[in-house]
Amino acid sequence: MDYKQLAKTILELVGGESNISGLTHCATRLRFNLKDEKKANTAQLKNTKGIMGVVSNGGQYQIIIGSDVGSVYKEIMELVDLDGTISSDEKDNKKPLAKVIDTVSGIFTPILPAITAAGMMKAVLAILVACKVITPDAQSYQVINFMADAAFYFLPILLASSAAKKFKCNPYLAMMLGGMLLHPNFVSMVNVAKESGEAIRVFGLPIATASYASSVLPIILGVWFMSYVEPIADRISPKAIKFFSKPLITALVTGIITLVVIGPIGYIVSDKIGMGIKTLESYCSWLVPTILGGLTPLLVMTGTHYGLIPIGINNRMTMGYDTIIYPGMLASNVAQGAASLAVAFKTKDEEIKQLASSAGITGVCGITEPALYGVNLRFKTPLYASMIGGAVGGLFLGIFRVANFAGGSPGVLTLPSYIGGDGMSNFVYACIGAAISIVVAFVACLILYKDPKQEETNTKEKATDKKEVVAAHTSEMSTICAPLMGEAVPLKAVNDPTFAEEIMGKGMAIIPTVGQLVSPVKGTVTMIFDTKHAIAVTDENGVELLMHIGLDTVKLGGKYFRTHVSAGDKVEVGTPIVDFDIEGIKSEGYDVITPVIITNTDDFTNIFAIDDRLVKLGDEIIKVLK
Repeated sequence: MDYKQLAKTILELVGGESNISGLTHCATRLRFNLKDEKKANTAQLKNTKGIMGVVSNGGQYQIIIGSDVGSVYKEIMELVDLDGTISSDEKDNKKPLAKVIDTVSGIFTPILPAITAAGMMKAVLAILVACKVITPDAQSYQVINFMADAAFYFLPILLASSAAKKFKCNPYLAMMLGGMLLHPNFVSMVNVAKESGEAIRVFGLPIATASYASSVLPIILGVWFMSYVEPIADRISPKAIKFFSKPLITALVTGIITLVVIGPIGYIVSDKIGMGIKTLESYCSWLVPTILGGLTPLLVMTGTHYGLIPIGINNRMTMGYDTIIYPGMLASNVAQGAASLAVAFKTKDEEIKQLASSAGITGVCGITEPALYGVNLRFKTPLYASMIGGAVGGLFLGIFRVANFAGGSPGVLTLPSYIGGDGMSNFVYACIGAAISIVVAFVACLILYKDPKQEETNTKEKATDKKEVVAAHTSEMSTICAPLMGEAVPLKAVNDPTFAEEIMGKGMAIIPTVGQLVSPVKGTVTMIFDTKHAIAVTDENGVELLMHIGLDTVKLGGKYFRTHVSAGDKVEVGTPIVDFDIEGIKSEGYDVITPVIITNTDDFTNIFAIDDRLVKLGDEIIKVLK
């Protein structure tokens, strides 16, 4: 792969350097913060050799490269002048949820190599001890152990550096703040105070006797507070002594407030999260690992999986182990890889075989994006198979309360991180759970997957005498009429993978020219969202329809929409349902394309959709065959 040429192509297709306000990367993705995503040529990027997929989620424009992402990132950084930060104007324009996801992702993504290295070193030690190569008393063990512990113990300092970039404050002052929480003298004072029962005080203010080694929330909250103190210190400092007074005020005020107020709050919240997880584990240990095992691919697609990583780290830091996050992700990751390997085993297409085999091996080892975007999401049935395998494996791991002790990227290479507790039973169960996920996903994919060429041939054979088939099944067919006037287009034209990849079901979409949506069938209105942008209707034959007016229009909160019916109302074809202001929605920056989805697609034999012409209200657009 020509990394330099690919970097130039990516820069050009995302709108050039002037359109980029920030860039980071994780294990497989370039994560851009673009000033205007409309300037990016998403379609051409997806068709560029070397790019596995493109996703816009959580306030980031993500380009999936695979294991070569570091090399491509390096070439891009040599071509542009970026510091990886985001302008305050752009940050303010993001929606609250996007801000949270982007912030968590931006803080934890840069430190993952250190956490992964530490977890792998712990895993290696566990293997050596289990094989009786070394003992915990040996100096070699102790040296490697403290090397691995360094990333966990000094986690607040690592987080301080990346948090400072996200909150736009001085990274060295932020790391100094992390050092305050970990200083040996402070740790010693805390230990003495715990024994004596006397409080530590600064200017009469009590300091909680909390331990911040390996903590997550206290330092993030502290650096966030620093981002507000530093500008104030800058404003009130006289120019003549600003070089001295600004850092003095920032460090002193932030340090004291963090030790007295913010740190204890973060410590208490972390402790309560740990207690909540422990309570959940005692009553329903299987639930979360099962859900994560099945749904993690969808979380990865949206980037929200980064919000779970701190919980897993916090569990290990507060309880010594994690039975919720990492076991569920282990089941999901190995299932992703197994489904991709099943595609490689079954396909007759050499290009697909090569891609699926390499992506599958990477996925089983713990890095799933190449398998997810390059194979599973592309062909859909491997994605379903991986979700089935992940859920079954997660259920097993949850039932036996399998615990992760060291972290790392969840996969077969980090299975030794499950060595701990009494004996080797926890490790054995982890291996069994991973094996269950692999086998179930592999077998399910072998059953479900068909080569694209084979499916195309089958489709042509079925459509050879389509008119006769339709005539023979007229009594078993539902007709869906156009609910809007506009241009009918295929779902793949919708700039949202949830619709474009038919994850919610098959159908088509309409680019409306008139802001009126009517009922496409005779049936019942089963649901109208509070924000009025999405309506569900079920016809007399049980066909469940979802009509979603625009993309991300939920964020408008009902603005520009007016409904004429309520949930439970009976409707005929053509009954007015919603009026909406097309120009008003567009003025807010939202796409008005409207997917029309059969959400219970699996209940029917075939679905034929019109997606290549202008339609008017009442035109037949979808035929649903039972």
